Amino acid sequence: MRVLIIEDEGDLRSIVASTLRETGYAVDEAVNGDEGLFKATSNDYDAIILDLMIPKQDGFMVLANLRKTHKTPVLIMTAREGLNDRVRGLDYGADDYLIKPFELVELQARLRALIRRSLGHAESVIQVKDLLIDTAARVVRRGDQSIPLTAMEYSLVEYLMLYRGELVTRTMIYDHLFDETEDSLSNLIDVHIYNVRKKLGKDIIITRRGQGYMIDGP
Repeated sequence: MRVLIIEDEGDLRSIVASTLRETGYAVDEAVNGDEGLFKATSNDYDAIILDLMIPKQDGFMVLANLRKTHKTPVLIMTAREGLNDRVRGLDYGADDYLIKPFELVELQARLRALIRRSLGHAESVIQVKDLLIDTAARVVRRGDQSIPLTAMEYSLVEYLMLYRGELVTRTMIYDHLFDETEDSLSNLIDVHIYNVRKKLGKDIIITRRGQGYMIDGP
């Protein structure tokens, strides 16, 4: 999943970005409201983490402008504890709120829930036939066997499972699993698909030649 962090505090932004990358997220960063809004409206993110007190245009303005054209889930991350600020943020279109300081595990849990809900999945466990993925524990099983995957392999399986029964194009995979620094002309998708099939079985991921990939629905 691809996430945008809009935060001007460099140390916090770096810690959050590094933590999310270690768990398999593709992460882009912005240091002010103008840059953040440009990236948020130029790319197809699965979620946006937005600080309210950022330069150039504050988080409220970014959110208001974003909601004119995009429904991307937004998690507000701020030191402003006032009830009026929380209500205002939610009324402007935020989907969740996290007060600084916070634990990184809570941020990750809220982010996972936000992305699942945006795709119509209330539960953390998704199952197709004998293939099961637990998005909270980040565990993939086939039958009774737990399958060890790299962070990127897990992200690929999770994305296909979230869209089970639907065709996922190569463009969608690049847009949602790779950050802005990645070359979309590389063969990384082919490599990861090949490796996942070796671990889960060749029958799991169906190729639609010239179109993309899919995992059949239940």
